[in-house]
Amino acid sequence: MSNKIIIITAPSGAGKTTIVKKLLSELPQLSFSISATTRTARENEVHGRDYYFLSLDDFHQKIDDNAFAEYEMVYAGKYYGTLKTELQRIWDKEKVPMVDIDVKGALSIKEKYHTGVLTIFIAPPTLDTLRVRLSERGTETQASLEERLGKARYELSFSHEFDEIVVNDDLETAYTAVKKLVTGFLGQ
Repeated sequence: MSNKIIIITAPSGAGKTTIVKKLLSELPQLSFSISATTRTARENEVHGRDYYFLSLDDFHQKIDDNAFAEYEMVYAGKYYGTLKTELQRIWDKEKVPMVDIDVKGALSIKEKYHTGVLTIFIAPPTLDTLRVRLSERGTETQASLEERLGKARYELSFSHEFDEIVVNDDLETAYTAVKKLVTGFLGQ
C-alpha cells in the first residue's frame, strides 16, 4: 500500500470529531494521527493518546529540526502540528493516517504529499446553524463563540481548495457520504 493520508477538517461545531471517531471505529485500516500541541492538556486527555503535549521551546525546536509535516499557530500562542514521525509510525503499521486538523494545516500537507492525500471539508449548512450548535455545547463564552464563528467564516473561504466538501445538515447522511469518499480513495 502506498503511503496515503486522509485529512478531514471543518469549522468547530461542524461534526468533524463525531465523523472521524465513527470512521476510525468502522475502518480498521485507518489510524488516528495524533497531533502535537503547545496547549495544556484538558482533564482526561493523555499525552501520546489525545495529543503530544509539548512545551513552546520543544515545539520551536521541532520546527527548527523540520520535524513537522505541517504546523500552525491556530489560536494566539497555541501551536498545533503533525509530526512526520507520527505519519511514519502509522505507515509502518501498514495503516493510513486519519488526520484531523485545521484548514491551513490540511492544505500544507496536501501541498507536500500531493496525490496520496484525500482532503475532505465538513461544512455546516449555514453559519447560523453553527452558532446554534456551538451555543448548545454550553462550553463557549460570548467572546469565544464570536472568535470561533469568525474562524469558521475564514475557514469556509478555503473550502473550495479541498478535494471534497460534505455539508453536515444531517449527521448520518454526512457520515455516509464521507465514508463512501474514504473507502473509494482507499480502493475498497
